[in-house]
Amino acid sequence: MPHVRRRLLVTFDAPVEQVRAAAERQFSTSVATDAPVDIPAYAPIDTTMRLFVTIDADYSRVARAQFVAESTIDVPYFGWFVRALAYVSAGRELRYATAQLRAALDGAPPPPPPRKLPIFPPVPFTPEQAARLGTVAFIAVIANFCGTLLTQNGDAVTKAFGKGDSDLGFALAIARAGVLVSLVAAAMADRFGRRRLILMCLVGACLANALAAAAPSFEVFTGAQLFTRAFVNAALVIGSIAAIEEAPEQARAFAFAMFGLAFGVGVGLSVLLLPLADIGNFGWRISFALSALLVFFIPRLARDLRETERYASVAARLVQRGRLREVFTSSYRVRFVLLGVAAFLINVFAAPSSQLTNRYLRRAHDFTNAKIGLFRGVTAGVPGLVGVIIAGKVAESRGRRVVTILGLLVATSFQVLFFLSSGALLWIAPTIAIVATAFAGIAIGTLDSELFPTEVRGTSNGFLLVCGVTGSATGLVLATTVLKSAVGTLGPAIALCAIAPVAAALLIFPRLPETADRRLDDVSPSEM
Repeated sequence: MPHVRRRLLVTFDAPVEQVRAAAERQFSTSVATDAPVDIPAYAPIDTTMRLFVTIDADYSRVARAQFVAESTIDVPYFGWFVRALAYVSAGRELRYATAQLRAALDGAPPPPPPRKLPIFPPVPFTPEQAARLGTVAFIAVIANFCGTLLTQNGDAVTKAFGKGDSDLGFALAIARAGVLVSLVAAAMADRFGRRRLILMCLVGACLANALAAAAPSFEVFTGAQLFTRAFVNAALVIGSIAAIEEAPEQARAFAFAMFGLAFGVGVGLSVLLLPLADIGNFGWRISFALSALLVFFIPRLARDLRETERYASVAARLVQRGRLREVFTSSYRVRFVLLGVAAFLINVFAAPSSQLTNRYLRRAHDFTNAKIGLFRGVTAGVPGLVGVIIAGKVAESRGRRVVTILGLLVATSFQVLFFLSSGALLWIAPTIAIVATAFAGIAIGTLDSELFPTEVRGTSNGFLLVCGVTGSATGLVLATTVLKSAVGTLGPAIALCAIAPVAAALLIFPRLPETADRRLDDVSPSEM
């Protein structure tokens, strides 16, 4: 039974036989009256969508055509979202088919095809591909919700334990030391599969946040967050790899963008719970406890999550996997060094910019937690959503490198303006920055997975994560101690860190190969 079904009834002021003949010319198929006939869809979003036309007589000189579009696509967790897309897509298919038939009947040139909406995939997804993407997207929601609670509640936590800026900066930096656990988990995903490691990391993140919720001291809380960050980073890295490996060719950036949308949902959940931090010195503990309860979703995820076909194929050939030396072969050494340096430089600014924004707003502009939640929703919620949707399409059509370079330059410039401004610019600048950040992030995340072969994709991305987290720790310490001491306040200190991503945009990304419109196995063939 179709999950989506739309129909359009059109009347033509022409005899039935004339309309039927026009339909046969236009759709290159035999059309009988009073019986539905398959006709080609122009740009369906999934391979289950079918288009039918039925021509029947009304009066002697009037014919009626009924067009029907059906889709049986069914995606776990985000079925409502995919059905909404299929519903919109079906309507566009019906209107275009009607316009084609009317033009053929009138002897007019065929109408121009409708432009694809940015939210539509460039090529259709099979039901299996769509279901797997939906599942890994839900993994992104859970993982990033667990991982962003420290960012949103950092000020409330330090206040509860009587700590200051430098303590928060060092806690955020120490939490990133868990990247070593992430590295091991990502490398193990090359040896034992994506599915198993994702599930293990999600359980670990939930349990670590349970410990954080009950932490009796700031030191225990920081230690718990070290493991939360480790498991979250690993789950997100492996999940993004799974999203790209399961995507159709020419839709890898789109798949990563959908993963990014779910990533943003996780952030949104943590922002929605931010007002709880205003409930005395314990309100922040409620958010961490709620994230721990997500562990009860893991059994359902275990049933829905499948191993990626690309990895299963490599494993079936008994290819040695997860070997570090393959990352440094002549084919991949330069790619890894360039991406590693870029990850370090970008995060020198990205980490303090994102992690310390709430603290900056409270201290420099007297924002309450509730007002920060509103600020995040206005400047990052909807703009970030729009940015990610458009970024997936643009990265496919314009290429990864140009999108990365322009996205980094624009995002960095406006985020610096945010830390140096007040009034309306305080709201406008980060809104523009978040859209540009989405462009750069989607392109870079896609490149990180595309530029290495399947058997070491987890290992290489694990080491790139280490590079990025090292940059994050460096930026946090610089902003909260060295630079803050030099310039006196937090905002300008964070702004000074922006030199690093500008260098990455201008000096590193132009040297990387372009991967758009190329098969994944051609971009990064196995060295075995």
